[in-house]
Amino acid sequence: MRSVATGESISIEGKITKMGMTTYQYGTHSINYAGKPFALRSSSLNLDTYVDKQVVLKGTKVSGYPLEGRPELIEVSEVVMK
Repeated sequence: MRSVATGESISIEGKITKMGMTTYQYGTHSINYAGKPFALRSSSLNLDTYVDKQVVLKGTKVSGYPLEGRPELIEVSEVVMK
């Protein structure tokens, strides 16, 4: 398992979706922002609560990601419904 945060905070607005089968094996959910996908995980929130809802999420970029050609991984710390 990779360490948690690079310390770089990020705020993203969009619709959270449940992660299905992917070519990369990290994250439990995803969100698209500015035409770019982001993989999401959270050790403090149940992201299933927000699936298919428009939200603003806050978190930190996880060190060691993205893997080549794959989305960045965000450790989500807060989700606000839009």
